[in-house]
Amino acid sequence: MHLQAKISTREGTATMSAIINGMSGAALGSLAWTKSRRSGPTGNCVEMARLETDGVAVRNSRDPHGPVLIYTDAEIEALILGVKDGDFDFLLDHTAAG
Repeated sequence: MHLQAKISTREGTATMSAIINGMSGAALGSLAWTKSRRSGPTGNCVEMARLETDGVAVRNSRDPHGPVLIYTDAEIEALILGVKDGDFDFLLDHTAAG
């Protein structure tokens, strides 16, 4: 299930499906959401799900019907490889000035 919009044209009305950043997680329908095994019971969970088309949806598990961010496969690949390379390790330093 995707967000649908009705578009009026000279030829009539058409329905267009679109997946956009910020749309409700509920509007995406039934996806196989996955969270890290490192997530704990205190609600510190980010979940990801593969979309039927190119891309991955990301949401906060504490708000499953809230807004989701949509990323392309290339963007997710760059993120995951950057995490593996340690590019974001500084974010774990809670004592750093921010």
